[in-house]
Amino acid sequence: MSFYDYSVAKSDGQEVSMKEFEGKVVLVVNTATGCGFTPHYKDLEAMYEEFHEQGLEILDIPCNQFAGQTPGTDEEIHEFCTLKYNTQFPQMKKSEVNGPNALDLYKYLKEQKGFEGFGKGPKALAMGALLKKIDKDYKNNPEIKWNFTKFVVDRQGNVVARFEPTEDMKKVREYIASLI
Repeated sequence: MSFYDYSVAKSDGQEVSMKEFEGKVVLVVNTATGCGFTPHYKDLEAMYEEFHEQGLEILDIPCNQFAGQTPGTDEEIHEFCTLKYNTQFPQMKKSEVNGPNALDLYKYLKEQKGFEGFGKGPKALAMGALLKKIDKDYKNNPEIKWNFTKFVVDRQGNVVARFEPTEDMKKVREYIASLI
């Protein structure tokens, strides 16, 4: 199976096939409205505005699996994002990214790009300490660790990068720019 063989539901329940994104660069991100990383929406929207016409698509998949930081309905989440961050990229139905009910797309993404660490710095240390309490073996499994984990799919449908939420958004932007 390839990236293009999957689909996800929009907040209205309509299925979106990844085939719609053939030939484009796709950034898939599990999001939350009440997280310390929620301001990533600002940078995501800026990237979308800068690169969308050149072939960037962002798939916003809200997820409430991490400390219950996305408690609202799909409509409330959409309203929050559009009012607070003026997001214009497509927002999908709130879904799970880990466990038995994880989206098949996320199972595939995690198979393609496993966890490689949080990097360095205070946020990375804090995330490492938090995760040790939740999953002592977190370093050795591909599961999504927290909100705003980002997967990059190139124009050929290859999963080419995974950025943890602790990664500087400037680095994410530079990587996207290199593919555009």
